[in-house]
Amino acid sequence: MAQEEAGVTPEQTIPQRLIAGRYALLGEIGRGGMGIVWLAEDRMIGRRVAIKELHLPAGVPDDEREVLEERVLREARAAGRLNDPGVVTVYDVVQETGNTYIVMELIEAPTLSAIVREQGALPQDAVARLADQLLSALDAAHAAGVVHRDVKPSNIMVMPNGRVKLTDFGIAQSTDDPRLTSSGILVGSPTYIAPERIKGADADAKSDLWALAAVLFYAVEGHSPFERSSTAATMHAIVSEVPFLTRCQGPLASVIMGLLNQVPAARPSTEQVRGLLAQATHTPPGGLTRTSPIGPGQGPGQSAGPGPYAPTAMNTAPNREHRSPMRAVLTVVLVTLVSAGLFVGGFFTHRAVQPEPDDGRPANLDPTITYGDGGTLAELSWGSYPEGACLNGRLTQGQRITASAQVECTEPHDLQFYHSQVQLRAPDDYEEFPDPSYPGVEPLTAFAEPICTLVFRSELLAGDKQAVKYRAIVPTEKGWDDNRSVNCVLYRADGGQLTESYVASE
Repeated sequence: MAQEEAGVTPEQTIPQRLIAGRYALLGEIGRGGMGIVWLAEDRMIGRRVAIKELHLPAGVPDDEREVLEERVLREARAAGRLNDPGVVTVYDVVQETGNTYIVMELIEAPTLSAIVREQGALPQDAVARLADQLLSALDAAHAAGVVHRDVKPSNIMVMPNGRVKLTDFGIAQSTDDPRLTSSGILVGSPTYIAPERIKGADADAKSDLWALAAVLFYAVEGHSPFERSSTAATMHAIVSEVPFLTRCQGPLASVIMGLLNQVPAARPSTEQVRGLLAQATHTPPGGLTRTSPIGPGQGPGQSAGPGPYAPTAMNTAPNREHRSPMRAVLTVVLVTLVSAGLFVGGFFTHRAVQPEPDDGRPANLDPTITYGDGGTLAELSWGSYPEGACLNGRLTQGQRITASAQVECTEPHDLQFYHSQVQLRAPDDYEEFPDPSYPGVEPLTAFAEPICTLVFRSELLAGDKQAVKYRAIVPTEKGWDDNRSVNCVLYRADGGQLTESYVASE
């Protein structure tokens, strides 16, 4: 647990205790519902370490307690075998007098949560570099069969040399986030728990990657994408809402929106994410240097070392313009993510279709246009034709595109709508969550463009992608009232007609 969240200081000393005849406990760093973090000295080799003493919550049945303790031991041992610079090293696991202790590397650095809380949203290039390191740490863990289960900003420490450290590998939920009851129900505020876990599925590599995306959203936007005023509202948001990015675009936005997919099988792999991050980090890495203090920031396994650190690429002056989630992002309920299962199956490859321009915007992506009264298109009515429909018509001011314009994709045609029918409304049985009001063109664009990019780059589209361009089409306020969907369309880059379908056949 992060020291600033624990309300304690490392200066709190205790009568001398010696664990396993070699680890002298010097003081308490932090504590939570499932454990205490100690500052300790390894008398055998003369170095300071952090020790987590496991304490399961009162009321956990004996049989479940035994299972949880065995899982912690098994996974902590596995975490001790991980070899990645982004992982807080586990040195030892000790069981003594009925207690379990995990001996870890001691880190002196602030947590990501402390940095964002003090400085606000971080630049997307800095977040992309952090993402690449965190992805490497998770990839190493997953390859070793270790699932983190608790990826969140307070478990990520930012080092003065530009490195990040992800702590609590294999011992998630053991200190500051007790969520497991005897019946297996998640309690508390599960802000970074993947939707499938809330629905009862076990944690796995895909759920870790979902949590990573939620962390990246937090870093680049300055607030959590799903945190609400109550546990019930938070869980509802996770399983049924889609956040809008307002400060991020391009490859990093594609990473975040792709990993936040509700369907685990549709999330990109680490290799695919790494390809996008390589595009997002095309600028030389700036590293991290010591700056003015940002307040207490020690996290699990840390001492109260002198002076916190912050990235040079990030704004080192405190950002007081913290946006509230209601102002910075409009979340909407995703009733039908993609008709015909467009996201399920293959995903985007790690190759860029074309080199990205200097502003990070995909080279194939044209500016978003609108439909409805006051929009670019006077009408966009889908009728009942399926995803992947091919039509004739031009995306010019005042044009009307309706079902009557549909033709067979083997015939010459102007457009192909390759992704559509994302319905944005509240379920009928959720009276406390009314239909969201019109969010505006800019938030809808920020939501639609990364999705259109993801699908365009995916293996679900075939053909020569160098020859085509694509764009998002979002509703005006009137269009929102009538239709409430966003759409992705592709067309020949040279203005000519298409003669085949770009939607890959099964």
